[in-house]
Amino acid sequence: MENYRTPVLVASVLAPPVVCALLTPFREHFDNANAALLLVVVIVAVAVFGIRLAGVVAAVSSAVWFDFFLTVPYDSFTINSSNDVEQAVLLLVIGIAVTQIAIWGRGQQAKASRRAGYLDGVITTSQAVAAGGSTDDLIEQVRAELTAVLGIDGAKFVAASKRVDAPRLNPDGSVTRGSHVLKVERDGLPTNAEIDLPIQHAGEHRGSFLLTAATRIARPDLEQRLVAVALADQVGAALSTQEPTYPHL
Repeated sequence: MENYRTPVLVASVLAPPVVCALLTPFREHFDNANAALLLVVVIVAVAVFGIRLAGVVAAVSSAVWFDFFLTVPYDSFTINSSNDVEQAVLLLVIGIAVTQIAIWGRGQQAKASRRAGYLDGVITTSQAVAAGGSTDDLIEQVRAELTAVLGIDGAKFVAASKRVDAPRLNPDGSVTRGSHVLKVERDGLPTNAEIDLPIQHAGEHRGSFLLTAATRIARPDLEQRLVAVALADQVGAALSTQEPTYPHL
């Protein structure tokens, strides 16, 4: 987003007055409602980039320059007609609403893309388990998946973990430290200790992934944490059939 943020912000300021100025020679021959609709198109073109500030600026700029260039008295920020006032206000409101809808849509698209990525990771891991390949390779693959899904620094496999007081990522996706449930979405994963993600299969403990989130605040949502649990379970299924030669520490 940083690559195009500045050009989009510049366009949000300059595009509305340019469009209004281009319409000026024809303002006596068409209804202002048509001009307002054209400006809505300009706002939408800016809003699709998903930058809230740019969309709001485009809406404000459109309303202001619509008033200046296209309402009587012309070349003035005064509006004499109540209809023109309504159109200017509606232009501003619709522009902001369109921006919010565009941002929501981009958010939903990004979420769907992330879900598809999570699903691909779980499916790939399941296929590796079904193929009966090297457990060590599977563990390495899951370590990489966990790091990406949770947005953490890394993960390491240990064959056994007796860290009773360590933070723990539980099968239901909650993160606890002892009896205390941590608010991950608000505070992030603990940065001062490794987080124990137990590896289980058929009710038996098969080891753990120790998750590290020390250099930055990671706030994986419940869905991401449940994906992490599912990935660990795949390793548990593989470990139930063969012994790994993967280094434990």
